[in-house]
Amino acid sequence: MGHPFPIREIARQAGLSEATVDRVLNARGGVRESTEREVRQAIADLDRQRAQVRLVGRAFMIDIVMQTPERFSTAVRAALEAELPALHPAVVRSRFHFRETGPVAELTRTLDRTARRGSQGVILKAPDVPEITDAVGRLADAGIPVVTLVTDLPATARLAYVGSDNRAAGATAAYLMGQWLGDRPGNVLTSLSSGFFRNEEEREMGFRAAMRARHPHRALVEIAGGQGLDATQYDLVRAALERDPEIRAVYSMGGGNIATLRAFADLGRACAVFVAHDLDHDNTRLLREHRLSAVLHHDLRQDMREACQVVMRAHGALPPAGPTLPSAIQVVTPYNMPPQTTG
Repeated sequence: MGHPFPIREIARQAGLSEATVDRVLNARGGVRESTEREVRQAIADLDRQRAQVRLVGRAFMIDIVMQTPERFSTAVRAALEAELPALHPAVVRSRFHFRETGPVAELTRTLDRTARRGSQGVILKAPDVPEITDAVGRLADAGIPVVTLVTDLPATARLAYVGSDNRAAGATAAYLMGQWLGDRPGNVLTSLSSGFFRNEEEREMGFRAAMRARHPHRALVEIAGGQGLDATQYDLVRAALERDPEIRAVYSMGGGNIATLRAFADLGRACAVFVAHDLDHDNTRLLREHRLSAVLHHDLRQDMREACQVVMRAHGALPPAGPTLPSAIQVVTPYNMPPQTTG
């Protein structure tokens, strides 16, 4: 496990004691496999943040805790690490705690462990359930500011929400859907990853309200529970298509879009309009291949910069500012993709 970093830096990055890190690095045994993984991840994070490690200035260690598909957590990590140099003279370091799915208890354990070991701030994407509300309260009691990212937890002690207006995003999707479907017959499949993420719930409400007002004749067919993962999304979409031969379009609020398109193809069905969210690597490729009609996107780098600045303001490192405004919603087609996107 070769590396150029002092044990104290690895221990700080991993949130472990120096003695534990020393045991892992020197293969002395007596540590859990999960602890070894944490040390390896800390070294990988330090390597990516090498420029920050060498800087001298007021330091902030921020924990990013997210339940989300890997494609989105990868985009968030890249956005944050791209913004770190712009936050100078402050030195912002980050620890990442990502999971695609799993019981809520695992997520609350991560938050409670962060509260115990200390952090200058937590950037959180999590389901809106009572256990998470309580865990955010414990972080606040420990003096750790929490910023929610892309999906809000308004009933918690979080300090701010950073992301787009999801209800407006859903209404925008409905406007595009109505314009592009026109007078053609067909029902619309609406897909949520689960019923516990507020951003998807608000997108669905905005979409449904706008469709009801502008296109009351068009039926909406909802599926949920795929967690935004291709492995689980396929069966849900295929079953919906088999039940309803009139589905002709998709509004995807939670991802799994490769699987959704594969289900259409396997049944020999055409998808006339497909509106999705976020320019992650999957959606970027699908959009370039003209398999998506449009992606509703917001600038993740701007979001991560704003989230870090909220944490810094909470510690008095920046002057106070007004309320955090919603991120602008961008309608991205194959012809106006941001230059930094890859896929």
